[in-house]
Amino acid sequence: MPAVVKGEDCTACGICVDACPEGSITMDDIAKVNPDTCIDCGICVDECPSEAISMN
Repeated sequence: MPAVVKGEDCTACGICVDACPEGSITMDDIAKVNPDTCIDCGICVDECPSEAISMN
């Protein structure tokens, strides 16, 4: 399963965008993960300072 962003916890800092090796995360008001390109590596989960991303 791809990474999932909990919108109410996302501060839109952009760290996950830079950390994603596949470029699967974009930023609008919150981070958005493209499930078609996410490789389930979990790097974004480890890098998110607000713990807004999880692997489901």
